Amino acid sequence: MSRSLLTPSRRLATPSRRSLLAGLGLGAVGLGAAACGAPGGSDDASEPVRDGFSQADLEIPSKYKGRTAILFWAPFTGNLYAEVQKLFTKFNESQDDIVAISESQGSYADLNQKFTASLQAKAVPDIVCFPEMQWLQFYFSSALAPLDDYFDDDWNLDVYLPNYVGEGKAAGSTYVVPFARSNPLYYYNKTVYKKLGLPEEGPKTWDELAEFAPEITKLQVDGKPMSAMTFSSADEWFGQADIWAFGGQNSKDFDVTINQDPGVEWLEWQRKFIHEDKFAYMAKSSGTDFTTGISAGTRGSTASLRGFTDEADFEVGAAFMLGQVNSPTKVPTGGSGLSIVRSDSKERQDACAELFRFLAEPENSAQWHKGTGYVPIVKTAKDTKIVKDLVKEDPNFKVALDQLENAHTADRTNWFQGAVTDIAAAMAQVYGDNKEAKPVLDALAPKLQEVLDDNREDIEKVLG
Repeated sequence: MSRSLLTPSRRLATPSRRSLLAGLGLGAVGLGAAACGAPGGSDDASEPVRDGFSQADLEIPSKYKGRTAILFWAPFTGNLYAEVQKLFTKFNESQDDIVAISESQGSYADLNQKFTASLQAKAVPDIVCFPEMQWLQFYFSSALAPLDDYFDDDWNLDVYLPNYVGEGKAAGSTYVVPFARSNPLYYYNKTVYKKLGLPEEGPKTWDELAEFAPEITKLQVDGKPMSAMTFSSADEWFGQADIWAFGGQNSKDFDVTINQDPGVEWLEWQRKFIHEDKFAYMAKSSGTDFTTGISAGTRGSTASLRGFTDEADFEVGAAFMLGQVNSPTKVPTGGSGLSIVRSDSKERQDACAELFRFLAEPENSAQWHKGTGYVPIVKTAKDTKIVKDLVKEDPNFKVALDQLENAHTADRTNWFQGAVTDIAAAMAQVYGDNKEAKPVLDALAPKLQEVLDDNREDIEKVLG
């Protein structure tokens, strides 16, 4: 699915056994990508051209015939895809040599499957876009071209926000530049907070939320108490920020630490908040329950801001993710970047780099931010009139910008879809089933440790 404005997905890679190459795939699909290797071409990822491959079918508008055509398989739908098309049209109208064509493939998972199939068929797009560390499976299958040779004084990694640059590198080379990046925010019903005389800036810590909650739950929604906030069964991305807030980590280097005292304190705090204090609950769709006024708070991506604001009939407030021992807390990075696919044409790859350079221009980065809610990934974008006017119009966008300096790569446990799924399931046991945190985390820790142990050698290669 595309990262919904209301419920952005946080899915990462999936190693299930020793090889990261195999594990980072999605079962047989991932293995298929790995098996592609480089039939008919070099397996050396440092060599951009890969003989034996060709460009996937695309339709070029007649007005652009004769140009070098490049194809982007976009994991976006709806408004996000419409914003991509606006940028591509602007690029195509800005020069006479290249035409950039975007095709929506649905979700990240859809793109993963289709790109894998295209590698097997040797008919590929020129640009792909995968979230966080999920691109690594395709790096290991030699499917992506290095970007460093394209960098110069005007376009290089220094123009991007440093929080997101490291996640695009493997073994010292760059394979991804930031594009649709995000981090999580705490959203609250500012109208309710004003009505109750609570701080309009929202809560800063979990304890502060607990102080506000008794007043909030006195309000009635359809004959039931309004909830102070909602949790969901897929809160593992937010859980990363939560455990950092309580002074813990899911893992430290290659050692799992999620079941140590800070982790237990974090999850036990939330269990009590939900099941003993009755201030919150695990919702089927926490975003929907928030925008319909059933709950007064929830967590979401920065890319949720536009959707929440449009959907709710009350004033939406945005705040930093809740702190506790650490306040403000660190937040995990999210979202995706752009990669060039190794194929038969250096000319098309050069054209892709020109598109990336264009998308990194401050005004274009700012427009993408305004239209989608994804953070402006270029340092100077925040100084543009577009961003300044946006912040003036809706100060919530400034909250997202201010929190950027707290964004960090998630602990290594969260690089793997299998581990992330296990973390989410453990959290859901506490949120939904009222299970005590300590035994749940003690049962989870060995599973996570096995993932890190199995993939340690490959992770070390990636880190260089």
